[in-house]
Amino acid sequence: MLKFRDQKGFTLIELMIVVAIIGILAAIAIPNFLKYQAKSRQSEAKTNLGGIFVAETSYFGERNNYGNFQQVGYALAGSANRYTYRSGGADPGTGANGGATTNTNAVDRIPQGVGVCCDAEGAVPANNTSQGFTASAAGNLDQDAVLDQWHVNDIKQNLQIADSNDV
Repeated sequence: MLKFRDQKGFTLIELMIVVAIIGILAAIAIPNFLKYQAKSRQSEAKTNLGGIFVAETSYFGERNNYGNFQQVGYALAGSANRYTYRSGGADPGTGANGGATTNTNAVDRIPQGVGVCCDAEGAVPANNTSQGFTASAAGNLDQDAVLDQWHVNDIKQNLQIADSNDV
């Protein structure tokens, strides 16, 4: 009998309690981790729209009008983007700017490179006029029905709050 009292270790009940506690912590931590991960992916749209703003502003300083991606020379560095970007349209023949996006790849549309996204225009449509521009970004970060949509315009408005938030 003394042999069993001297043995050290955990009982099955103690081990099951530890497993249950770890399961509860995981159930709380995983959704929060996924939310923070999606929020960090939104920084891609904010950064690229900020770059579009700089390119459009520089183009306006030289030409006194706003252009599309091809005219302002804006291109993404890689092909792993999670958003589809759109700028205002321009007549490819004359180069005159103005109007809504024509959804022409490499001219006024940069398609999403990762996953499946949307071909629909964002909540705020991309547009160019002689007085201003609006560029938009739309992506589906978690493959549900809600799109993550952002836009920037000639006064650098709306880079802090999403048009529709997928997070």
